Amino acid sequence: MRTKLLVIALAVSALCIFQSQAQTADSGFPKGELSTAKNHTGNIWLSELNVGDSTFDPSIAMATYGAGAKLDWHIHPGGQVLLITEGTGYYQERGKPVRIVHKGDVIKCAPGVEHWHGAAPHSSFAYIAVTPTQKGKTIWLEPVSNKDYDRLK
Repeated sequence: MRTKLLVIALAVSALCIFQSQAQTADSGFPKGELSTAKNHTGNIWLSELNVGDSTFDPSIAMATYGAGAKLDWHIHPGGQVLLITEGTGYYQERGKPVRIVHKGDVIKCAPGVEHWHGAAPHSSFAYIAVTPTQKGKTIWLEPVSNKDYDRLK
């Protein structure tokens, strides 16, 4: 009887650990909440790690994208740095060719540059975003067209 209870306890523990890990992105940070904002296509989870304030300016967030998810075109008045932590994604600045990015890449987007980023069609994608906030919040523009996105496949 004791052996059965021990086996059941170990199985329950393993299940709890597995479920706990499923809620955390590969980076070790929480996956966050599924976004309900209207500035993207597909499933994107967001975890605010630091909200910018007068002492620590940058907003720091973990974003995790389902395959094919993408943000609309947008501008960060203070610029942005993306530290890619998982998968394969796309990054494009207006008027420039798209860049394919992978885990370990660092993207530096200069202040005021129109751009978008998202997951490749068959890959999840995640990053830690460092966004200075003192110059203003993100300015959202039009969605990335399916025609333009599909051309990248």
